[in-house]
Amino acid sequence: MTFVALPDLAARGGSLVGGAGLSHEEARLRLTRLGSNSLPEPQASSLAITFLRQFRSPLIYILLAAALVSLLLSDLKDALFISIVLIANGIIGSLQEHTAGKAALALRRLEQPKASVIRDGRLQEIDARLLVPGDVVALEAGGRVPADIRLLSATDLVCDESLLTGESAPVHKPSSIVEAAPGKDGRSMTFAGTLVTRGRGQGVVAATGAATEIGKIATEIGKASVTKPPLMIRLERFSKFIAWIVAVAIALLVVVGIARAMTPSELFMMSLGLAVSAIPEGLPIAISVALAISMRRMAKAHVIVRRMPAVEALGSCTMIATDKTGTLTLNELTVTDIRLPDGTEIVCDTGADLDACTIRGDGTPPAEARERALALFKAASLPNEGSLVKEAHGWTAVGDTVDIALLAAAHKAGLPREAIENDYPLVARIPYEPDLKYAASFHRHGDSVRIFVKGAAETLIDMADRMDVAGSAEPIDGDILLHQKKEMAARGLRVLAFAEGETAIETDGGFGRHLLVDLVFLGLAGMQDPVRPEVPQAIRDCHSAGVDVAMVTGDDPRTAAAIASHAGLIFAEDQVVIGEDVRRAEENGQESLDALTRHGRIYARVAPSQKLAIVLSLARNGHFVAVTGDGVNDAPALKHAHIGVAMGRKGTEVAKESADIVITDDNFASIVSGIREGRVAYANIRKVIFMLMSTGAAELLLFLLAIPLGLPMPLLPVQLLWLNLVTNGIQDIALAGESPEGDELSRAPRRPSEPIFDQLMIRRIWQSTLVMGAGGFAMLYVLLEQGYGESEARNLLLLLFVLFENFQTLASRSERKSVFQLGFLANPLLLLSIAAAQGLHIAAMYIPVLKETLQVSPISFSEWALLLVTASSALLVVEIDKWRVRSKPVALCAL
Repeated sequence: MTFVALPDLAARGGSLVGGAGLSHEEARLRLTRLGSNSLPEPQASSLAITFLRQFRSPLIYILLAAALVSLLLSDLKDALFISIVLIANGIIGSLQEHTAGKAALALRRLEQPKASVIRDGRLQEIDARLLVPGDVVALEAGGRVPADIRLLSATDLVCDESLLTGESAPVHKPSSIVEAAPGKDGRSMTFAGTLVTRGRGQGVVAATGAATEIGKIATEIGKASVTKPPLMIRLERFSKFIAWIVAVAIALLVVVGIARAMTPSELFMMSLGLAVSAIPEGLPIAISVALAISMRRMAKAHVIVRRMPAVEALGSCTMIATDKTGTLTLNELTVTDIRLPDGTEIVCDTGADLDACTIRGDGTPPAEARERALALFKAASLPNEGSLVKEAHGWTAVGDTVDIALLAAAHKAGLPREAIENDYPLVARIPYEPDLKYAASFHRHGDSVRIFVKGAAETLIDMADRMDVAGSAEPIDGDILLHQKKEMAARGLRVLAFAEGETAIETDGGFGRHLLVDLVFLGLAGMQDPVRPEVPQAIRDCHSAGVDVAMVTGDDPRTAAAIASHAGLIFAEDQVVIGEDVRRAEENGQESLDALTRHGRIYARVAPSQKLAIVLSLARNGHFVAVTGDGVNDAPALKHAHIGVAMGRKGTEVAKESADIVITDDNFASIVSGIREGRVAYANIRKVIFMLMSTGAAELLLFLLAIPLGLPMPLLPVQLLWLNLVTNGIQDIALAGESPEGDELSRAPRRPSEPIFDQLMIRRIWQSTLVMGAGGFAMLYVLLEQGYGESEARNLLLLLFVLFENFQTLASRSERKSVFQLGFLANPLLLLSIAAAQGLHIAAMYIPVLKETLQVSPISFSEWALLLVTASSALLVVEIDKWRVRSKPVALCAL
């Protein structure tokens, strides 16, 4: 379906706009040719295709091979177990992928179902999906804009475009007709999905459907993600590594077996048995358990994980690219500073009433300062067109955000508008107009009419001839007042001035602009969207954990820098980047943009597409990037980042559906809890991998030593399968549920390039493999030399490896802390799993059927003692290495 903007229709000679608007026939033809005013729906794959797609993974290929091997060995239990794992993973993956298309569908909810349009010369209401380019549409307060519209006229028209731009300030549209081409001047356009907060207007539809700005975002969300969760990247490398190691080891054993004249049947059974033993088919379930446990812990910390791999991905992030409005801030414009003309400052924290505010001034008594502030709030409340009403379910606010902020501040100061309206009955009002830059109201009070004005400082200074100094009116000093205003604006505050006056009850010219003279200037109020109280500590926690934080916002750079400073972000002046800088860097190529993002930390006035470009550039610079946001404008970056984090309370449905994680309390600090749990999950996955790989490698080494050196097959295939089932059946799952060790946030994040098999794990695996593999070989050799038969030696060797792997499970509980520091009762499920494994093997030594099948039998007390001492060496060697690691200082450094 093709959508064209308004100028293209003009080139075709179509009738664009007139007093009668389009005719129904012309609208019908355009609707047929251009399509409906609706967002494109994502093309969903069939359920069968989606299910099959879940099996495209090297680890899955290995598991399929393991299932086939088990079938060939007539081991139906292992084959069934592996098949259930594969099918469960396929179903879970299919369901997760099915939710990916919901983001574009959520965008459709922002479409206005009805639109007021002029057709055939009369105003009528139609389904917004039937709008076409060229339609003349009427807009009014409280409604959503149904399409991208070029304004023809506007009366006090104000739109909230934060869901597209990320900028908290409402956008005032010009009253005069703008001749600029569509898209050239954002103030002359209104955009689909944005909210009309005040006034009314009329305009011509310039774009519909996918051609609108929100449509372009929907198209971007529909694209396949270009990033993968770090866990998936590492597991793919891990799977390929395992496949090669197992293949090479078995090939070597086959060559040696041929040289030793082993029969094809013996070679085949040995190879298959080792393959099943070495391939960690329990790993996917253990990973799922580790992630599921962390998901439950994160949910308790107000972090909802929508896609399971995102649990570990959040713990892997090295950079958080955070939105400002609604994420670092409350998304509530609030009066925080009051400046009286004599320089007295009244500074209030978020939510504080006037009595709790800090008053700074040269000798100004607090009571006097508060009394003068109340006079200012009276001038803020009365010429106010907003409404703030407390209802059973909470506060309901209607009107411009500035008006609401002033009403809220007056209410907290103990001066709600309702309390003074009876004493000051309204006579007349001059509504706010962007061109006027002020609003005024006239109120009867006694034998006169009181005048109250709020507006731009420069405008009110011209209207006043006096200013309130210590409660008395003195000649106005405009230079001092303008300096105060600039000082407040430099701190990122939105500044408004207030004045009052008096006039006679009867006036010849009515109550109008001509009476706004000789006023008394009362002072200035500074407003801002304040930083959430918990954010500074959360950012300090991020820094201590080696995670960098950058702000990406559509807001003004001065405001962004001020908020960043209040939030505790550390940045230099030259690290504040604006959207124009990003645009120029993009034009110069990826290298230029990557150089910019290596240095930048505050990105202001950026478009949605630029936010995505910044995120992808940070990823190219080596970061695992977590993106936070709550608006439609954040959706593409949330979708394509390594990890998308949406705000749950005030976030749009589009943002939440595009994200991997949703913060239900909109608390930036909850992200820190998520990072901790993500690191716990990955640490537990590494513990499981270490346990499985070290024991599997030990079994391979046992065969690689025994077969070439002429010893008989150390363990029979059925014994290998039993060992694999008993020792790895439940211990790995129990190990995946280890509790946090407590120091997760005191270390640097893993390097993005760091594989699962880092130096520490490689060293530990080799140490453990040598102890268990070589120790098992030495035991077999000594037993055979002392006259034990092959069956008796295998009986002892099998029990030794059961003990080896149980001790190894204990050694795997932490990479740094001793098992004695952790406490044996900290993970009771693990102790039960070890006891169960050992109990099963002991039972097999006495149960006739298992005894004959496995060729095992009871042993003497002295043999038990010898095996226990030998097996404990697996725990001892890991404990010694942990002690060496703890004795070295750990440097915390970010990328």
